[in-house]
Amino acid sequence: MIKGKFYLKLTAIFFILMIVFSSFSPVLAADKDTSLADVKERGKLVVGLSADYPPYEFHKTIKGKDTYVGFDISIAKKIAKDMGVDLSISEMDFDSLLPALKTNKIDVIISGMSPTPERLKEVDFSDPYMTVQQKVVIRKEDKNKYQSTTDFQGAKVGAQKQSTQEALAQDELTGANVKSLSKVTTLMLELQQKKLDAVVLEGPVADAYITQYDDLMISDVNFVNGTKQTAIAMNKGTTSLQKSINTSLKEIKDKGLLKQYQEEASKAMFKEGNFFTQYGSYYLKGALYTIGIAAIGVFFGAIIGALIALMKLSRTRWLRWPANCYIEFLRGTPLLVQIFLVYFGTTAIFAGFNLPAIVAGCIALSLNSAAYVAEIIRAGIMAVDKGQEEAARSLGMTKGASMRYIILPQAIKNILPALGNEFITVIKESSMVSIIGIGELMFMSGVVAGASLNAFLPYAVAAVIYFILTFGLSRLLGVAERRMRTSD
Repeated sequence: MIKGKFYLKLTAIFFILMIVFSSFSPVLAADKDTSLADVKERGKLVVGLSADYPPYEFHKTIKGKDTYVGFDISIAKKIAKDMGVDLSISEMDFDSLLPALKTNKIDVIISGMSPTPERLKEVDFSDPYMTVQQKVVIRKEDKNKYQSTTDFQGAKVGAQKQSTQEALAQDELTGANVKSLSKVTTLMLELQQKKLDAVVLEGPVADAYITQYDDLMISDVNFVNGTKQTAIAMNKGTTSLQKSINTSLKEIKDKGLLKQYQEEASKAMFKEGNFFTQYGSYYLKGALYTIGIAAIGVFFGAIIGALIALMKLSRTRWLRWPANCYIEFLRGTPLLVQIFLVYFGTTAIFAGFNLPAIVAGCIALSLNSAAYVAEIIRAGIMAVDKGQEEAARSLGMTKGASMRYIILPQAIKNILPALGNEFITVIKESSMVSIIGIGELMFMSGVVAGASLNAFLPYAVAAVIYFILTFGLSRLLGVAERRMRTSD
C-alpha cells in the first residue's frame, strides 16, 4: 500500500515536471517578421482545415483520386499560387486546428472560421472574404415548434465544438441544452435520430445538408448576432503573410471569383455512381493505415515493454522506480491525452521541432502499448517456475543467458494470448489518432461521411471492417496457440 502511494506520488511529480518544463520552452522572438519569406523558402503553404464541411471543404473522388474540393480549397489554391508556392493540406478535427496553428504545425487555417473576440486574443485574421447568416436546421415535423430563439426551452441543440455556432446557440437560444461535437455529420445523424432537436449551422452548410435530407428543413429562427464574417486565421505577428493573403482576397473580391468558386463547389457535391464505387478506395486506404499503425504500435510496444518489464523485475531500485512511474503514468492517462502530448508537446518543448502526425501517432501508440505489454511480460516471466532459473544457474549459465534461453521462451508461450489481445486492442484504439489527421479507418469514415452527407452508412461499413480485422486476427492467434501447444 505504501509502495503504491509512493509510485503514485512519483508519477504525479513526473507529470507536473513535464508541464512546468513545457511552460518554459524556448520561444525566440524574431527581430522582424519573416513569415512570408519562410513560406516561400519552404516552397509550400500548409493550410489546416476540417474537410467535413461542404460546400466549404470536403472530399471527392476525381478520376480515381481522393481530392479536396470546395470554395475554401479554391481560395487556398489562389493564395498559394499568388505566393508562388505549392499548397499542402493538413486535415484534422476543427477543434484541433487552433492548437495546430499555435504550435506551427500549419501556417494558416482556412476552414470557415470567424474572427471572434476570443480567437483574436490568440491569433490574427485576414480581411473577411465572406459574410454569412447562421441558421437552425430542424426536422420538418417540428416546423411549428421552433420558430424563434425563445422556443428552445429544454430543447437539445447541437453545434460544432469551438465554433461560432456553439457560442451563438449558448447565447441566444433561450433555455437550450447545447451539445457540442467535432463532426457536423454526427450532429446531423443525431438530429435525424431525434437525439437532437436542432442543429446550428452556417447558411451555406445548412443549405447543402437539407438538399440531401428530405426530412430536414431550415427554421424561421433569426439570430440577433447571426451575421458572421469568415476569414483566414494565422499566428500573431505574421504581418507579411497576412498582407500577402489580404492582397489575394482583394483580387478574389474585385474579380468576383468567390461566386465562381461557390458554383464549382456546388457542382462537385453531385454524386456519381453508387456508394462503394465512390468511396471504396477510402476504406481500403484507411484499413491499410490502421493495420500498419497497429503493427508498428505493437512491435515497438513489445520491445519497449520487454525492457520496462525487465527493469521492473530488477533488484536495482533506480531501474524499478522509472519503470513503475512509466507504467503508472501511461496506464493512468487517456490515450487521447498522450497523443496530444506527443504531437503538440514536442513542438511546445522543443521549439522548431515539428513531428509529423503519422510519426506522432505511432510513437504515442507504441508508448501506450508498452505500458500494458510490460505488465503482460512481467506476469509471464513470474509465472515460470523459479526452479527453472535455479537449474540453469546450477549448470553454469549466467542470469542473462538463463533469462534469454530458458525463461523467456516459456514466458512467451504463456503470454501469447494476452499479447494477441493487446494487438486487437491497439487495432481498435488506433482510431484515436484520427484526431490529429492521420488517415486511418475511422478518419476515412469521417471523410466519407462528410463527402456523402451520410452519417450512418460510412460508420456502419467501418464497423464491419473493424470486425473482420479483429475476428481474422483472433483466428490466426488461435492457430498459433494450438501449434505451440502441440510442440510442448
